[in-house]
Amino acid sequence: MNILVTGGTGFIGRALLAGLLEKKAFAVRTAVRRAPEGLPAGVGSCRIDGLGPGTDWREAVQACQVVVHCAARVHVMEERAADPLQEFRRVNVQGTLRLARQAAEAGVGRFVFISSIKVNGEETPLDRPFTEDDRPAPEDPYGISKYEAEEGLRRLAAKTGMEVVIIRPPLVYGPGVKGNFQRLIRWVDWGLPLPLGAVQNKRSFVGLDNLADLTMTCIDHPAAGGQTFLAGDGEDLSTPELLRRVALALGKPARLLPVPQAFLQGMAALLGRRAMVKRLCGSLRVDIGKARSLLGWRPPLSVDEGLRRMVRERRDDEAGL
Repeated sequence: MNILVTGGTGFIGRALLAGLLEKKAFAVRTAVRRAPEGLPAGVGSCRIDGLGPGTDWREAVQACQVVVHCAARVHVMEERAADPLQEFRRVNVQGTLRLARQAAEAGVGRFVFISSIKVNGEETPLDRPFTEDDRPAPEDPYGISKYEAEEGLRRLAAKTGMEVVIIRPPLVYGPGVKGNFQRLIRWVDWGLPLPLGAVQNKRSFVGLDNLADLTMTCIDHPAAGGQTFLAGDGEDLSTPELLRRVALALGKPARLLPVPQAFLQGMAALLGRRAMVKRLCGSLRVDIGKARSLLGWRPPLSVDEGLRRMVRERRDDEAGL
């Protein structure tokens, strides 16, 4: 089976390529904007000019049976676009649908789209996780663009017969993680006292290896075609629990101060950090029951093993190994 993976040099794409190569049953290539660096041996590559409404994917999708679309414009910490939603739509909606149309024209049978739990929304009650049947409620430009891309792909699938599979992961962690998760790891590693010991929430995460494994399952599982799946590790953690697990993986103590959650939220409002504190204190749970029942899928790694792998590779990178 010939597979094209977009975003093969990115955080999720690299892990997926490594997993596919282990399978040995797939011929894998990825699309890159510049001369490829650091691609695993055995992965082919083809050049594309960015990801947008005018990108020509015909060479990349030629003779492919499956496309896995990981590339996207993701959350930008310091947004510089005058109209962020327009820019997210240009890349994540128009760019995705351009690829999908040319894939369908080339006879690609299945298109696996890595979307986001942000399509469902930003927060759940403590006792009710998101499911695939929930009404979409994206709030930010990234989530809106992913939802619009999903809808466009479903319409295209109905017209062309190409099977579309959608995967919505929550926060993904693993070797090379950036953003807020990387910041938390550093805080714990430095031994900083964190005022999060009294937070009572539940959040779902998905380890990089678990997301790659679910994606590989969706590539050729007969029951996956036309379906949407939520991804997760199968274990929900409070913020204090997560920090303690990270500390355990690092071999460091977790210094957590029991500051009342209401005080944290009040300080966040004064300092303009509402969004960050909302992520640390709010709940966002996902139900992976559909993937378990329909695909027979189980997350191969526990949260603790995923964190240990992340920390081990981080330390190897820092040591130059």
